[in-house]
Amino acid sequence: MARGEAREPAVIVRGEGGLEQEIEIGSHRLRADEPAAVGGTDRGATPYQLLLAALGSCMSMTVSLYAQRKGFPLEGVEVRLSHDKIHAEDCAECETREGKIDRIATEVRLDGPLDDEQRARLLEIAGRCPVKRTLRSEIQFVDGSSAGPPASPPPAG
Repeated sequence: MARGEAREPAVIVRGEGGLEQEIEIGSHRLRADEPAAVGGTDRGATPYQLLLAALGSCMSMTVSLYAQRKGFPLEGVEVRLSHDKIHAEDCAECETREGKIDRIATEVRLDGPLDDEQRARLLEIAGRCPVKRTLRSEIQFVDGSSAGPPASPPPAG
């Protein structure tokens, strides 16, 4: 971890054999699931919806922080996102030429008496949010697994 970076709380996902999952992030609890049409119980957001939520919230927060720092009269931000898969051959600017690729569409709405220059700058900043940069960069996965019950935390004291 780089000097000065805050460590994110661990994300723990637990399932009981079905598609419904409980997500624990520090003191926060979320639920993930799939729609009934694909075998889930529809009691939570799908994994792709959670991914879009992470990206959209990062974009909105990044824009809001930048506007505050610059004193821009931003009154609100709304980010709408969608995900689908398209044939690679239908994407002129993509490196991949075969199979399907993931496409995430974003639309950012800025509220407030912003001038054209401020709006343009905030839209540019939205595209630079840390989560979007992570999704565009190379990602190293460090996979581990274990059999049996989860490890117990060490005793206090």
